[in-house]
Amino acid sequence: MLRTRSPVRPLSLDDRDAALDLCARDLPQRVFVAARVLEGSRTGSLSSVLGHRDDGVLTSLCWASANIVPVGTTEENRPLFADRLRRWRGRCASVFGPREEVLGLWQHLEPHWGQPRVVRAHQPLLVADLPPSAEGVEPDPRVRLARADEVDLVLPAAEHMFTAEIGYRPYTGSSRGYRASLASLIARGHTYVVVEGGEVVFKTDIGSLALGCAQLQGVWVAPRLRGQGLAVPMLAAVLEQVMAGPAPLVSLYVNDFNTAARATYERLGFRSAGEFTTVLL
Repeated sequence: MLRTRSPVRPLSLDDRDAALDLCARDLPQRVFVAARVLEGSRTGSLSSVLGHRDDGVLTSLCWASANIVPVGTTEENRPLFADRLRRWRGRCASVFGPREEVLGLWQHLEPHWGQPRVVRAHQPLLVADLPPSAEGVEPDPRVRLARADEVDLVLPAAEHMFTAEIGYRPYTGSSRGYRASLASLIARGHTYVVVEGGEVVFKTDIGSLALGCAQLQGVWVAPRLRGQGLAVPMLAAVLEQVMAGPAPLVSLYVNDFNTAARATYERLGFRSAGEFTTVLL
C-alpha cells in the first residue's frame, strides 16, 4: 500500500519567514508561537512547530512541546494535527490558545488522552497600546527589572503564583530546573519586580516577545498587600517600560472569573482582542 505524505509535519529553518507571517496576521493571539519560532531559528531547529500545507503553502501551525498551541487551524485540518499529536500525551501539560481552535483540537485529542484536570473555557484575551499615563494612571516608581542575583528572591513569588493559578507546584523534588527557567527570564530582561525588605512583593514576566508584541504572564501581588489598589500603579509601571522598550503592543489573557484582575486591566486601558481556552492536563 502506498502511503501519502501527511500535510502536517515539523517545520525547517526555511519555513521561518512564512511561519512568522502567519503569526503576524493576528499577533496578540499568536505571539506565543511567534516567539517560539524566533527562539527556534536562533538555536537552529523548528522541529517543535508543526505546520500544515495546502499545495506547498503554509496555512496553519501548532507548537508541540510541554504545551500545545494551535495557530490558524481549521475544522478540516485539526484532525490531521491531532493524529500527529496523539503520542505527545505523556509530555504535555496543557493545550491553550484561541477558544475555537483549542476546543476543536481537543475534541480529537480527548478520546486518546482522556479527561483533563480542568478546562478553563473562557479566558478573555486583552491588548493595550497606550501607556497608562495617557489614561491618567500614575506608575509606581519602585517597579524595575529583576537582577541576576535576585533569582532566589523571585522564586517564592513565582512558585506561589503558579501553584495558586494551576493547582500544583511548578516542580517536584529539586527546584533546580524551575530556578533555571526563572534565571533565563531575568537574564533576558523579562521579569519585573518590586522588592521590599528583601522580599518580592510584586512580579510579572514577559512570557512571549515577538514582532513588537509582548505577552505578560504571572502577574502577582503578595497576598497581604492585595485589595489596597497597588496592582494598578505597579502594572502601569511595567506597561510604561515595556511600551517604551521592547514592544509597543502588550497582551495578556485572564480567567473570566478573576473579577479583580479584570477590573485592574480595564483601568489600565486593556481592551478585548478575543478569547482563549486552556485545557490543563
